[in-house]
Amino acid sequence: MRRAAPYCKYDEFDFDIPVGQGQYGTIGDCWDRYFVRVLELTQSVRIIRQALKKLSPGPVQAKVPRSLKLPAGEIYHEVENPRGQLGFYMVSDGGRSPYRLKVRGPSFCNLSILETLAKNCLLADIAAIIGSFDVVMGEVDR
Repeated sequence: MRRAAPYCKYDEFDFDIPVGQGQYGTIGDCWDRYFVRVLELTQSVRIIRQALKKLSPGPVQAKVPRSLKLPAGEIYHEVENPRGQLGFYMVSDGGRSPYRLKVRGPSFCNLSILETLAKNCLLADIAAIIGSFDVVMGEVDR
């Protein structure tokens, strides 16, 4: 998402998008997903270093209002999060709190491929497969 639909100035940074290549096993297996996480960390550090170079010297402060009045209407916005796509759908009637709020967390969607990945594997391997998704079960169970 940071590359396809840039937000928060991601279009100003140079970074690569890590994908599994099966360098040490099969493409998409637990090790490959773990290795992609390591590559994502290196890219995050790369982005942070570029962002720090662009900061002006001096204190960084901003005044934040104690409460916000939401404009009337509906909006859907999504951002990239370490587990995948995180989306927020909000409907407001113009008051201080939304009329409706729906959060689309990535863990439920990520967990939906478990049936496909678990075919023809040992029961003991299921824990490693689920762990490699980095799933938050509380997010899945809402």
